[in-house]
Amino acid sequence: MSIVERDALAPMSGKFRNPNITADGANRASIGLRQLDSLWINTGTLCNLTCTHCYIESSPTNDRLEYITRSEVRAYLDEIRDLGLPTREIGLTGGEPFMNPDVIGILDDILSRGLEALILTNAMTPMKHHRAELLRLRESYGDALTLRISLDHYTQQRHEEERGAQSWSRTVEGLQWLAQNRFRMAVAGRTMWQEPESALREGYARLFSALRIPIDATDPGQLVIFPEIDEFAEVPEITTACWGILNVNPDAMMCATSRMVVKRKGAARPMVVSCTLLPYDAQFEVGHTLADAKTSVRLNHPHCARFCVLGGGSCSA
Repeated sequence: MSIVERDALAPMSGKFRNPNITADGANRASIGLRQLDSLWINTGTLCNLTCTHCYIESSPTNDRLEYITRSEVRAYLDEIRDLGLPTREIGLTGGEPFMNPDVIGILDDILSRGLEALILTNAMTPMKHHRAELLRLRESYGDALTLRISLDHYTQQRHEEERGAQSWSRTVEGLQWLAQNRFRMAVAGRTMWQEPESALREGYARLFSALRIPIDATDPGQLVIFPEIDEFAEVPEITTACWGILNVNPDAMMCATSRMVVKRKGAARPMVVSCTLLPYDAQFEVGHTLADAKTSVRLNHPHCARFCVLGGGSCSA
């Protein structure tokens, strides 16, 4: 059973049912697109790993989101140009983006337009197959290209609890190759083992020093520590009053400044959705084009509270 299906079967005592009203009758919070700073492209859900807690359930067999093509991505880049949008960053996520056969062409198109590219990867064999092309991109575009490597913990044991046996050594090898070749890098870790963030950052700092990886573990942009997405945890619904109660600025939420493009299996064309965390939920679709992306987002999902509002998570740099 999928995460989405489990959420649907366990609706938290009537929560997250009405898009406008919470279970206790309050007005549900919503967020409009302030400006499109970041556009995410889901390159496809196929991955070389099957992780234990993958929010999008990527695996070697999950093609629920198809490989997006270079020409399809180019249409969105054209729209950014034609609409005069202030977009500065294009993020590529998956699945494992380096499994998409068009990934290098997509990166070339992004970078050649003066945009920044952020690609999320496990830095394993699929990336290794593209080393020569990555070196060319690094030579041509320098630090406009950033690779964020998923290293779930600073110890091999806990990283492999999530990603499987032998995943540690291959990812570390990829990290070291990127460092040796002066790529701009970041690392993404997780909080799933209930360690304080300070302890996590200290552990990663020791690891980076030992491996000679030039990443500052105290910098939240270089070492991103993601809050967990637990589909069974009880979370409150976010109302319009919560912004003042929690002292949280809605403009700081991901959906105020970003959107994601997905290509559903069998679909004639890609779809724009409001959130990187909710690629399958139809209520978060905003249309086929970026011109449609201004649609306000109702925070009608546990992830809205758990990851973003209360967790402070953001996928963008």
